[in-house]
Amino acid sequence: MIDKRVSTTTDALAGITDGATVMLSGFQGSGVANSLIGALIETGARNLTLISNGTGHPDSMQGELIASRAVDKVICSSARGRGAAPTPFEELWVAGKVELELVPQGTLTERIRAGGAGIPAFYTPVGANTALADGKERRTMGGRDCILETALTADFTLLRADRGDRWGNLVYVGTQANFGPVMAMAGRITVAEVNRFAPDGALAAATVRTPGIFVDRIIERPDKR
Repeated sequence: MIDKRVSTTTDALAGITDGATVMLSGFQGSGVANSLIGALIETGARNLTLISNGTGHPDSMQGELIASRAVDKVICSSARGRGAAPTPFEELWVAGKVELELVPQGTLTERIRAGGAGIPAFYTPVGANTALADGKERRTMGGRDCILETALTADFTLLRADRGDRWGNLVYVGTQANFGPVMAMAGRITVAEVNRFAPDGALAAATVRTPGIFVDRIIERPDKR
C-alpha cells in the first residue's frame, strides 16, 4: 500500500497554483488545518476560490488567508463574524474586493457531497422563494418549488484530524469532523494534517471517518492553537 506521509508543508501543498479552488474543513476557526493554511499563505498563490463553512475569525489562520488578499471568491454559509468589529472578509467584501456566494449550510454540505459522489447537480426546496434562487433553474416537485444546485469540487482540500496512519485513514475529534468527511471526497488532491501518526493497524475501523482512499497526502503537525 502507498505511504502517503510527507514531512514538510511544502511537499503537502506541491502543485497548488494561482486560481485554485480550495476547501477548508472545520467550523469557523475550530478544527481547521492551521499549519496547511499558513503554508498556503506562504506559497503566494493568488486568485483563490475558498469553500468553507465560514470566513474565519480575524485572529484565525483562515482570517489571515483572506486578509492576505489571496482569495478572490468565498463560497460559504456564514459570512459574518461574531464580534462588533468587521472581519477582514467583511471589510474586503464591502469594498468590492472579494466575491461572496452565500449558501445555506445544509445545501453547502450536500453540494460538496454531490461533488465527491460524481453527481453534477440536484434539486432542493431550500431557498426556493428567496433571493438565493435568483438566476437558478426552477422546478415544482411534490407540490413544492425547488431550485437546481450544482455540485462543488476543489483542486485542493485541506483537512484537520486527530490521528491518521501512513495510508491516509483519518480519525477526527470534535469540530475536525465538520465537513471533513464530505470535503475529503470532493478534492482532486486531499491533504490532511494530524496531531500524530498512528502505528500500522492501530486505528480501529469503527473510528475511521475518512478512509485513506480519499486522502492523497498526510502530514504530522501538532496543533498548539
